[in-house]
Amino acid sequence: ERHSFVRSVGIISFFTLLSRILGFVRDIVIARGFGAGLGADAFFIAQKLPNFLRRLFAEGAFNTAFVPVFSDYLADGDRDDTRRMMQSVFTMLFLAVTLVVALAQIFMPYLIMAIAPGFSDDPVKQALTVDLTRITFPYILFISLTALAGGILNSHRRFAIPAATPLLLNVAIISSALLLTPLFEEPATALAVGIFLGGLAQLGLQLPALARLGLPFRLRWDPKHPAIHRILHLMAPSILGVSVAQIGMLFDLFLASFLPEGSISYLYYADRMVEFPLGLIGIALGTAILPTLSAKAARNDIEGLRHDLDFALRLTLVVNLPATIGLISLREPILSLLFERGAFDAQTTTLAGQALFAYGIGLIAFSAIKVTAPAFYAMKDTRTPVRIAMKALAVNMVLNVVLMFPFQHAGLALSTSLAAFVNVGLLILALRDKVGYRFSPQLKRTALISAGASAVLLLFLELARIAYWSGGLSLGMKMAVLLPTILGGVVIYFGIAWLLRMNELKDLVAMVRRRKG
Repeated sequence: ERHSFVRSVGIISFFTLLSRILGFVRDIVIARGFGAGLGADAFFIAQKLPNFLRRLFAEGAFNTAFVPVFSDYLADGDRDDTRRMMQSVFTMLFLAVTLVVALAQIFMPYLIMAIAPGFSDDPVKQALTVDLTRITFPYILFISLTALAGGILNSHRRFAIPAATPLLLNVAIISSALLLTPLFEEPATALAVGIFLGGLAQLGLQLPALARLGLPFRLRWDPKHPAIHRILHLMAPSILGVSVAQIGMLFDLFLASFLPEGSISYLYYADRMVEFPLGLIGIALGTAILPTLSAKAARNDIEGLRHDLDFALRLTLVVNLPATIGLISLREPILSLLFERGAFDAQTTTLAGQALFAYGIGLIAFSAIKVTAPAFYAMKDTRTPVRIAMKALAVNMVLNVVLMFPFQHAGLALSTSLAAFVNVGLLILALRDKVGYRFSPQLKRTALISAGASAVLLLFLELARIAYWSGGLSLGMKMAVLLPTILGGVVIYFGIAWLLRMNELKDLVAMVRRRKG
């Protein structure tokens, strides 16, 4: 089972890596053409609003409620009953989200005024944001249905196609930015069109895979189906829990709209850098572990659930602690190499680097939340994560106001990181009370080894940065300095971890050897 779990994480991580690479290409295109100006700020708000609802309804509350219920139907073995259940859920989801999209188109000016009130001082900026968001908003319908399809495929242990779908969104945005920009009076409109087209492509990729499973999307009007009631019962607190995190994000945008122009863009570029390692291991682990833990919970195998959770947390430490060191130490060189060209100048690199430092501190906490929260969802307990998330939100909001004044946009990022540590700490304490989970000796040993190897890594990266890096280097020289530095850091960290006999590395190597055999 552990081999299967790690293999699933590997599949998701592989496609996530490809998606993140394409995402960097996308962000390079956006940074070069738009920098951190009016068009960029407007587009990032237009992108955030449907993403808020995506995480709320699609990949957040709905998916965490749907997968455990769908897993129960799969365990019963009645294919016809499973198909009827899925199609009834599809119909209700389709109608509900379509209604949300229609209402949003009507009330969009008021939505933008509520989310970014600071834009009201600039009527041109506010009007552009409204126009772009109207184009991007139907994405929530496409991605909600994509998330439903992905939940079905993941429950069948078919992780590759759902993990590959984000590639299409990046391809669509890049293509639109390069090919469609000359067609619009406002260039940022092409980016919004790219999101719309990317959502269509993502949904289209999933449909043939569902048909091969014998579970195609079909309209089936059955609002009283018992599965719908069960999902809604689980979703009610889960929506609140996921919305708490998203409300925190919107509150950040709310405050950032009052800061100097470009602040929203600085936060966006920094967040994109943190999303790279977070997606490779944190989100990948969270996606793979929910069906695994749901199956354990369905069999009442609490001991197995604790072991899987502990193993996932150990993998989180092994990857994210050195990633944190790398992001913090090399924040400006990485931003400079990827984005510093065109409208993205050296000052933008410095200011975005401040936000990246603050976000990077919380990388381990962000990833650990993705691993610990699914343990509650697997046991159909959506209330505990909600209560904890509300406490973390309160901490986040207070820190936002306190830290924004001395540190500007970096203060908003730092408050998010600190609140994430509060969140994951309370989740782990709640798991101790619920299933008796405690840090295993193996996890404590892994943490010590990882911390020691990361300390050596930090020393190496700082010395290399001081000796070889300067902001005036050409693009070729930046690559010649940064890439060997990163590669050398990877070799140093994992080399020390191997010499100190880190069990997780030996387990992974043994699994690969067995796979080849």
